[in-house]
Amino acid sequence: MTRYAFVTLWHIGAPIDRIWEEIAHPERWPSWWKFVERVERREEGDENGVGSLWHHEWKTALPYRLIFDLRTTRVEKPQILEAASTGELSGTGRWQLTPQASVTVVRYDWKVSTTRSWMNLLAPLARPLFAWNHKIVMQEGGEGLARLLGARLLQASHSATIS
Repeated sequence: MTRYAFVTLWHIGAPIDRIWEEIAHPERWPSWWKFVERVERREEGDENGVGSLWHHEWKTALPYRLIFDLRTTRVEKPQILEAASTGELSGTGRWQLTPQASVTVVRYDWKVSTTRSWMNLLAPLARPLFAWNHKIVMQEGGEGLARLLGARLLQASHSATIS
């Protein structure tokens, strides 16, 4: 399996609580994030959401889709939301929100391996394309979230490590 470590940073001119309210409700993501086709809660978690199981179906900037499940493993409202991924992407995702004056810095760490054989077969040649694809998907997410909140995406940055 090919391993990916992506880091995305969004600087959004909106309060942390408003951003948390959208990030913490993935069933709403398809309404503002064009690459998210469907998110469905399959299992309830505890009163904080820990243990919730979410089924995700995403399209990408490239002509393929990804299907995976995320189980919420940590919630520290309104700053940290973590989940473990299984399915076509296996690993962990972590949202971290940090207020800085009138801006909220949103950091997303996505450490996953691909389980689809064609992706692993093509990975030695397609790594730059897969990294570009992730950047496009995440850039659109930041722009969509800012639009929803009536805020500005002041800055976005992306990095990728692929092994």
